[in-house]
Amino acid sequence: MPHHPYRIREIAEQSGLSVATVDRVLNERPGVRASTVAEVRQAVLDLDRQRDQVRLAGRTFLVDLVMRAPRRFTDGVRAALEAELPTLQPALVRSRFRLREEGPVAEVAATLDDIARRGSHGVLLKAPDHPVVVEAVDRLVARGIPVVTLATDLPLSRRVAYVGIDNRAAGATAAYLLTRMGAGGDAPVLVTLSSTSFRGEEEREAGFRSAMREMAPGRVLREVSETDGLDVSMLRAVGEVLDAEPDLDAVYSIGGGNTAVLEAFRARGRTPRVFVGHDLDADNLTLLRRHQVTAVLHHDLRADARQACRLLLQWHGAIPGVVSSAPSAIQVVTPYNVP
Repeated sequence: MPHHPYRIREIAEQSGLSVATVDRVLNERPGVRASTVAEVRQAVLDLDRQRDQVRLAGRTFLVDLVMRAPRRFTDGVRAALEAELPTLQPALVRSRFRLREEGPVAEVAATLDDIARRGSHGVLLKAPDHPVVVEAVDRLVARGIPVVTLATDLPLSRRVAYVGIDNRAAGATAAYLLTRMGAGGDAPVLVTLSSTSFRGEEEREAGFRSAMREMAPGRVLREVSETDGLDVSMLRAVGEVLDAEPDLDAVYSIGGGNTAVLEAFRARGRTPRVFVGHDLDADNLTLLRRHQVTAVLHHDLRADARQACRLLLQWHGAIPGVVSSAPSAIQVVTPYNVP
């Protein structure tokens, strides 16, 4: 492996592997799996990005970010968290990452159980609201590892707090924008989700449908779901709806994959009159600047990351304050006010 300035113990702590295993990898001894070598390499890269935190003196809190979401979103959350770590001083916080684009809930639960065995000062979690995940969260908390949910909640679990927007209000806001921005008449509206197993997406859809019944009771809503927000599956599923609905001209994208949604329209020589999405990821920034998306409902990921870490520190008594959920502000971003 390339030269690095870190002690074996630091790499072991960052990777969650044993000191002996890291030593074998660093000294290129035989019998080490390629996946283990990759974990050690990733740990060194993580330490490089958090170099300022590594060299500070004092108690260090090690936080695990666990997410199942498209990479465009996990990359944004990861960058936001790493940018906020230095602002938490005098508390010293480092982060580890377990990020996946898709996979069964059993894998999420296995990841949480692995963290419980290895130890952690807290987990920031975005995962489906499923009994298997809820039980794994409860096992973590029972072992003294607090869990804060991000973007989508697990309200029936023992998580200590939720950080994110009021998703039902966000859905209602999307309905208001869509009906006031020129998508009129009785043409159907496309609503896309990555998965109904995410409570946050389910709440956005519920808020949207409720507001649409009030503001545009004649509009038919066509739903696409269980795509994991991935471009390939979204392109195929949206294309099938557009073939069946030649008049559909408006989109509320709850679960992402907006480049693929627009490609499905373009392949049929069509353009949506109004397109409302979520989150200022790299894709949506590009689409906004090209005026291909009408508006994006955004919340400050850095503020969320900072608040989530502060909640974990408060739980440990490292800083004052009460551990409780608080909704993030919803920002309506158009091509003319991109931050």
